[in-house]
Formats: sequence, structure tokens, C-alpha cells
Amino acid sequence: MEGVHVEADASAFRDCFSLAWKNPYVLRLAFSAGIGGLLFGYDTGVISGALLYIRDDFKSVDRKTVLQESIVSMAVAGAIIGAAIGGWLNDRFGRRTAILIADFLFFIGAVVMASAPNPALLIVGRVFVGLGVGMASMTAPLYISEASPAKIRGALVSTNGFLITGGQFLSYLINLAFTKAPGTWRWMLGVAGIPALLQFILMLLLPESPRWLFRKGREEEAKTILRRIYSADEVEAEIQALKESVETEIREIGSSNKISIIELFKTKTVRRGLIAGVGLQVFQQFVGINTVMYYSPTIVQLAGIASNQTALLLSLVTAGLNTLGSIVSIYFIDRTGRKKLLIISLCGVIISLGLLSAVFHETTSHSPLVSPIETSHFTNYTCPDYSSARNSAAWDCMKCLKSSSPDCGFCASKADKLLPGACLISNDTTKDTCHVEHRLWYTRGCPSKYGWLALTGLALYIIFFSPGLGTVPWIVNSEIYPLRYRGVCGGIAATANWISNLIVAQSFLSLTQAIGTSWTFMIFGLISVVALIFVLIYVPETKGLPIEEVEKMLELRALHFKFWEKRPKTLEKSQAL
Repeated sequence: MEGVHVEADASAFRDCFSLAWKNPYVLRLAFSAGIGGLLFGYDTGVISGALLYIRDDFKSVDRKTVLQESIVSMAVAGAIIGAAIGGWLNDRFGRRTAILIADFLFFIGAVVMASAPNPALLIVGRVFVGLGVGMASMTAPLYISEASPAKIRGALVSTNGFLITGGQFLSYLINLAFTKAPGTWRWMLGVAGIPALLQFILMLLLPESPRWLFRKGREEEAKTILRRIYSADEVEAEIQALKESVETEIREIGSSNKISIIELFKTKTVRRGLIAGVGLQVFQQFVGINTVMYYSPTIVQLAGIASNQTALLLSLVTAGLNTLGSIVSIYFIDRTGRKKLLIISLCGVIISLGLLSAVFHETTSHSPLVSPIETSHFTNYTCPDYSSARNSAAWDCMKCLKSSSPDCGFCASKADKLLPGACLISNDTTKDTCHVEHRLWYTRGCPSKYGWLALTGLALYIIFFSPGLGTVPWIVNSEIYPLRYRGVCGGIAATANWISNLIVAQSFLSLTQAIGTSWTFMIFGLISVVALIFVLIYVPETKGLPIEEVEKMLELRALHFKFWEKRPKTLEKSQAL
């Protein structure tokens, strides 16, 4: 395997699924570890629906937005800590042990949340779940990567991405299934303990990562596992390459288990890997994906679709498209390559965000006017700001929705939602009065003839994001670091992802209020352009490379801007970029 480039051809996808018959052991390793991705996806999706019913049960949560934010964000805060600790756990105690600890924490968190008698204990449960999710988010792809043959490694690690998006889709279905059940939100949050328990049992029956065992001097155990993973004609070369990699590493830095931050950045291969890996994780969040996943019903309403039911149904479609994109990634990741898939993905994301920005600009600048005649029809419900305004004739729907003392809503004209309507106080009584007259009630967005274009933009965004930027960062981070640093560096990258996640999720609604939805999406679009330039310059192609060869590639790599041109064979062996 030394100095050899293993080409991942068009048959990689077929080879991946033929494993189910030829070597089901590898597929069992991948899917058992991938349940961590399911837990990751389920938790990020389930809380949006559960929070509606938590507010009904705990009036203090309904009154205090800080409690609502804490219930959502404490899981993300826990994930940041879990990812950071997970890197150390992976290198010290092994990948399998880290997954078992993550499952235990997640199960405890699910039980605590389902039985929580008050908001405080619910938040404690969310922290436990977050710790588990953070650990699983970086350990699952690492374990799969180290237990996969090079030719189909990308496809198998992509199953983790598929299970993340599948978990999000499942969470929306579970939310719908338990809306009428007693203790609604307790079931929604508690049911997550089942896959955590299942993975815990499965991982007890599976071995440790063979590469981690080799690094710890447990060579015979590692060789036994590698012989079950690789075919007879490949396994000896793989064992030899792994042995040489570990011996070279020990010669250069000694066998000490202690790793310092200074050492990470002084080592050229690690530094280059961290720039690529951490950069991809940060850009994955900063192009706005979780604003789409967390706030898709809100975005649909901002586009001028009034019905809550319609908005929730369309958000389910969004989650479905995300899952479909992950399946596409499994097919193309070892066929097209990581870098090319990222570039195609980012180009599509930039176009989609440009479309969304244009649609919301049109929606904002051409919203229906407020009619004094229509407003006077609702005598006791007129918006106070509109009544006291000197230039009320210039008021339109957007101006009405921006009123905040108190909040106001727009009751559309009965004849046509695009005609002038009424600006009224926003509360349940007013909403019901508006609906009684068969009018549409808007509080987040205004009636628009461009609403379908916003939905098209959202769909295109997900279709382009999911197969590339949705899964590739996790794959690259599972294979780009030298063995000694793989756990720590993977933990750093996952921590960066969760911190970026928290920043974007907490700032999106504030940004839309401060500068408008159109400019917010424009900012995400500009960040996507920067991400594209970053990928072209800093991200190497690791398609088909044995993990031990990736380190050599990082050592010798040169910049390769023309990604579409075939590499000269003389460079493939040394640069693989």
C-alpha cells in the first residue's frame, strides 16, 4: 500500500452495497456506529416541535423567552463540551469506549427529560443529551472511517450523514405522531433513549478501531480485525502500511501520549489538516444550514404563507429533501470525490441563497398597503402605532408587522390577499376574528405572489447543500489527520462546528429583525463565496487514498486550483491533489 493511489471508480457505490453479501461485518460496523448520527439528527430536530407543548405544560417557560432559549441552547452548549472532551476520550480510551459513554449520557438525558417535573430538570436533561450528541458527532465518523476499506470509505462514512438527516426527518414524524398523545413532549424527548440503548448493546458486541489498537501496541488484536475487514489479497499490504505509519510517527515524536496545542500547530501535516478540517466545519454552519432546519416553518411564513399547518408540512418536506441528499452523497462521494462534490454543492448553495435574497427583497418592498377602511372594520383591534402614526397612509404590511408596542399583525383583504388589508393588534382574539371572516392572518411575513419562488429557493438550497457541504466535512475530518492526533483534531473540528452552530442559531432571528431577511440571506451567500475560495485553496482530495497515505499527501501537497483537470500520474502518488 506504500505510495499507491487506490482509485475509487464508478463501481465504489456498487461495492459498498455488495458488502451486505460479501462481508456484512463491515456494514455492521458502519451502521452500528452510525446510530450516533441518528441520535445527533433526532435531537436537533425534535426540540422545535416539543417546545410548543413544553410551553403549554410549564407556564413559566411560556412567559420567559430566556427559559425557551435555554432549553434549546443548553443541548448545543453540552455538545460543544462533549465534542471537546470526546477528542481526548477517543485518543486515551478508544473510539468504541467514547461511543459507549456517549450512548450512556444520551440515555440518561432522555430519561431525565421525559420525567422532568420542572424546567430546571428539563434543562439538566438537555445538557446530558448535548454531551452525548457532541461526543457521538465526532466519534461515529472517525470509527467508521478507521474500520472501512479505502475504496468505499467515503460511502460508508456518508451513511453517518444519511442517519443524521434521517434522524431529523424521523423527529418531525415523531412530533406529528405524538401531538394527540397524553404527555406529548415527554414521549417526543423520551423516545430518543431507545436508539441510544440499542447502539450501546451493539457496540458492546463490536471491536475497537483497529488503527487505535495498532497505535496502542495491541497489534495482534488489530490484525485480527483488519483480516475481517479486508480481503485476503489486500490485508497484508494494509497491515504493513499501518505498521510503517506508526513506526515513523514514534521515531519522529516518541511514544508519549501527551499532545500539546503547540505540537499540533508545529507539525506541518496536522496544521494543514486542521486548517482544512476546522474550516469546513465552520463554513458548514456559517452558510446558514441550521437557520433553514431550525426555522424552516418561520422562513416559509416570512415568504407569505400564513398557515401554521402548511408551514410545518413544508418543513417536513425540507427534512425529506435533506435525507434524500445524503443518499445522493453515498452514491457520489467515492465516485466524484470530496473536493469536486464540495465545489458543486457550494455553487448551488450560492445560487439558491441569491434567489432567496431576491425573493425576500421583492416580498418586503412590494407588500400590500394598509387600508384605513379595512382596519376600521375591526373597531376594537386597531394597532395603536398605526392609529397614532402621522403618515398612516404610507403604511404597508411590513411596516405593520414591525410595530412592537404592542406587536401587530396583518389581516388580509377578503377579496384578494394582495389587496390592502387591516393592521391590527396581534393576539389570539384578533387572529380568530380575522379567520372568522375567512381572511388570512400574517404575523411573520406578508402576502406575496413570490411565495412559491421562496419555496423553490429553499428546496434548491437543501438539494445542493446536503450531498456536499452536509456530509463531506465529517468525512474529511475522519480521514485527514495523522493517527496519533486523529481524536484530538476531530474533537477540535467538531467543537468548532457546534460553536458555529450556536452562533448562527442565536443570531439569525436578530439579524432578520435588524437588517431584514433579504440581507441576512445575502450575507450567507457572501460567506458561501468565501467558503468556495477556501475549498479551492485549502481542501485536499482524499478520494480512494488509504488513511496512512493521506498524511504523506498533506506533507507533499501543492495547490491545485483546476480541480476538473486530471492529475498527472507522477503527481498522484506523491500529492494526490
